[in-house]
Order: sequence, then C-alpha cells, then structure tokens
Amino acid sequence: MSKTITKEEFLNAKGAEYGPGEWFKVSQDRINQFADATDDHQFIHIDPEAAKATPFGGTIAHGFLTLSLLAHLVPQITPKPENVQMGVNYGMNKLRFLNPVKVDSEIRVKSKVIDVVEKKPGQILTTTEVTVEIKGETVPALITEWLGMTFVGE
Repeated sequence: MSKTITKEEFLNAKGAEYGPGEWFKVSQDRINQFADATDDHQFIHIDPEAAKATPFGGTIAHGFLTLSLLAHLVPQITPKPENVQMGVNYGMNKLRFLNPVKVDSEIRVKSKVIDVVEKKPGQILTTTEVTVEIKGETVPALITEWLGMTFVGE
C-alpha cells in the first residue's frame, strides 16, 4: 500500500523509483469481462480452443486490459501527497506493448518518476515511466510514459 508524503516531497520526486508491486493474476473471466465492456471479442482473447492454434498457445489479455490495470496497480506503489483531493488520468506520451499477457499469468508494476511540474497552484502534473512485468518472463508486457494530474489542497 502506498504511503503519504508532503507536497514538497511529491514535487521533488523526479528520479524516484517505486515498486515492484504485488503480483496480480489475469484470469480468463477478467479477459471475458473486458471483451464485453469494449466489444472486442477477437478469438485470441475469448476462445481458448481456437487460441490454442496461435503462436501464443492459448488466450491472451487485451493490450488495453493490461494498460487499464495500471489504474489499480500503480496507486498501490506510488506515494500520495498530503491533502490530495483527486488524481486524473492526463494521457500517455509513449506506449509499447512488448509481450502478450497469457491467460492466468501474473503481472506487477514498477515505476520511475520522469518529471513533476506544478502547472497551477495545487495542480501537479507527473510524468512516470511504468513497466508491467510478467512473472517468469524477461520481456515486460508493456512500458509506457503515463501522465497524471494530482489536485492537492492547501
């Protein structure tokens, strides 16, 4: 679980590294739910029998499912400033899907703060390199440069 730090510490976090976090299992049920939510029912995600014939040997998670799990996994390892009111997704500068996440694989995140800028008083934009590792694999699932805006009260 993440800890709370002062606003000053948060503003001076450039270069800080966090994680790795706890392992998180990506089940077929989760993949199917994501397929339903996005209407992306490609067989490599939801049909275990047909997916056996692919180079993956079975179903794989959607790349965007893996990406969306950052909203759950990154806050577990990243400190939050005192008096935080909310955080919002500000986008991505870079994103690469490097390795598929096979069904029932376990993933975890680690991160490095690239930049921290107070855009307006109490509005802090962070740029963070996030890597999603797959248990037992040397190549990560994805690497992204994620931007987040944190709103901090006085």
